[in-house]
Amino acid sequence: MTRALAHPNIALVKYWGKQNKTGNMPATPNLSITLSELTAVTTISDSDRFRFQLNGQQVNDPKVSALIATMTDTFSLPPLQIDSTNNFPTSAGLASSAAGFAALVTGIDAHCHLGMDAALRSEWARRGSASAARSICGGFVALVPPDWQAQSLAPTNHWPLEVVVAVTSHDAKAVSSSEGMERSRLTSPFYNQWLRSAGDDYAEAALAIATRDFEKLATVAELSCLKMHSLMLTSSPTLSYWTPASVACMDRIRELRNHGEAVFFTVDAGPQIKAVCLPESRVTVAKALSEVPGVLEILSCSLGEGARIIDDEEPLTSRCS
Repeated sequence: MTRALAHPNIALVKYWGKQNKTGNMPATPNLSITLSELTAVTTISDSDRFRFQLNGQQVNDPKVSALIATMTDTFSLPPLQIDSTNNFPTSAGLASSAAGFAALVTGIDAHCHLGMDAALRSEWARRGSASAARSICGGFVALVPPDWQAQSLAPTNHWPLEVVVAVTSHDAKAVSSSEGMERSRLTSPFYNQWLRSAGDDYAEAALAIATRDFEKLATVAELSCLKMHSLMLTSSPTLSYWTPASVACMDRIRELRNHGEAVFFTVDAGPQIKAVCLPESRVTVAKALSEVPGVLEILSCSLGEGARIIDDEEPLTSRCS
């Protein structure tokens, strides 16, 4: 039996849309931060046939099944029992699939002695979920052409940012990210401009991270987030993953910044708001967001490490502030 742990990652420069080719490659360069306290733990064990459980329930997940089938054809895998558990909401805009596929590939690699390096594990994780490639690495992570394998931009100790997550819904999203991306690619009138501007956003954010320029990073990250959601809103049929509390949290974060707090927001394909801040602002940000009507819980995270094998005794950190 082998246990692997991976953390979700939060994209600061987004991608929304895939290249029209195999390999599950994003259409644009993107970068993220890996979180610490939120975890997906996947246990791999030998079995008489393939089985997959998620949070204790037997699940027929087409993406997991397809990845396992491809890996079996490539590596002649034996039948495996896969048990995955998340300590945070699943399929609700918190990158549970990124953490899950990163843990899955890391666990299979170790259990079956495949001998993959991090670059190859990120490539296989990307086949399940494009953002999963980034969860193979810790700290600040890039996913860029031509190979679309995760690259570490900086380790966790380069810039100890904090992330406060305002959870506004525990429900699974009605439209998956994959479906939403394809809808936007085909119908949003702004999609081509999104493709043209992404490279500049990536370069500006990477420079801001290298120089630890919080104001510059805040500007480009919020702009990337809002441009992505504008694609969703201008798709046909329109896509909106926000709740009223999501919008209220964004407004509250702007108010905090106007009053001197070092904080900005980012939102993925879901209703949860991620407030990225400097450590000295974390307590103030968490308290302010907890008071927004409609916020169900607050999760506080620091930057985390990449996907890894753990032993049975390794303690898991708490997810709550």
